[in-house]
Amino acid sequence: MIDLKLLRENPEQVRTAINRKKFSCDLDAILELEQKRRAIIGRAEQARAEQKAANKEMAQLPKGSEAFLAKVKQMKGLAATVKELQAEQQAVEADWEAAFLTIPNLPDKSVPDGEREEDNKELSSWGDRDSNPHAVPHYELEIFKKGVPIERGNKVTGAGFPFLVGDMARLMRALIEFCLREAIEQGYIEIMPPLLVNAASATATGQLPDKEGQMYRCADDPFFFIPTAEVPVTNLYREEILNASDLPVYHVAYTPCFRREAGSYGQHVRGFNRLHQFDKVELVKWVHPDQSFQELESLRESVEALLQKLELPYRLLAICAGDIGFPHSKQYDLEVWAQGQKRWLEVSSCSNFTDFQARRANIRFRDKEGKLQTVHTLNGSHLGLARTFAAILENNAQADGSVLVPKVLQDWMGKTVIQIR
Repeated sequence: MIDLKLLRENPEQVRTAINRKKFSCDLDAILELEQKRRAIIGRAEQARAEQKAANKEMAQLPKGSEAFLAKVKQMKGLAATVKELQAEQQAVEADWEAAFLTIPNLPDKSVPDGEREEDNKELSSWGDRDSNPHAVPHYELEIFKKGVPIERGNKVTGAGFPFLVGDMARLMRALIEFCLREAIEQGYIEIMPPLLVNAASATATGQLPDKEGQMYRCADDPFFFIPTAEVPVTNLYREEILNASDLPVYHVAYTPCFRREAGSYGQHVRGFNRLHQFDKVELVKWVHPDQSFQELESLRESVEALLQKLELPYRLLAICAGDIGFPHSKQYDLEVWAQGQKRWLEVSSCSNFTDFQARRANIRFRDKEGKLQTVHTLNGSHLGLARTFAAILENNAQADGSVLVPKVLQDWMGKTVIQIR
């Protein structure tokens, strides 16, 4: 959530920032609720103060005296008033909190203006997009058809829940190991998180209330399947106080991820382009506020280094204010070139959430002066593996239908070429 002090003191600044982000948010209603909330808090505190003063006075009076009995009567009236005001305060607080949670994070000034995906700004690109004359869409490769039996996944679960068999499973595992090893060598501590989270965790990272319709949830238990490891990993330190000397904290996690992807259809969801269950390695950072934008650049550089080692052509996009996510302050996307499909596939989003998630999760640190401050959180996909997998197949396909294994994966694969069997 945003800083309440900023909303109180500079509501027009907040309004302008929200308008840049193209989110619908009734700021006037939220400000009205804030005034109502502050008023009821003041009335409730005044009533409790009067109750405390009356109780103190009653303690000084002789029990059974006329004054004592009058004070008892007054105390009963004050107790009823306090109870009534407390109930009213709880109701107003609940309405206010629900409304306040609908305010998105404010985009950083460095984020380019724009309204939609087409307005994102390409900052750079790397690699040769026309290096393979044999490239075809991965879902047309015989290797993919045999190793990823789509119809069997559809039978067992439904569309978007694939099996991976033989070398296809081995290639995915090689990708996972490669991404984890690279992160660990950069100082990230590996973590294996739960795959289900509660509503408080999903709210802390901004999935709720913004993306509830895209999440799978349990019917009989109050849990959600994770759409990304960012959700459980960020909540690792929820309601905790870190020391300044602990920062920055880096974690890396591999998990399956689950997204409903409601409304997705057509040619661009074929094969591994868009799945309901997919694998991802995620990087999460907790950093000092003075370092968060520097840490964002470091995060981006880590993902670019991975793609270069995999020899996958890619481009870097600065996501415009109208396209960045609800909890994001600044976001980069990295997209690989899938030569067979002749299209870009997003494989990583590197994002700075500033203090937005940490305020919702109440993650703070104690600075050198002993003062409590809110940490800044960041995360990045290291990588989204299904689309990376698809690009590897397409960009390394050979005339005979085999696929060359990228050099950095050959030790894990135990072979240099994947042959049709």
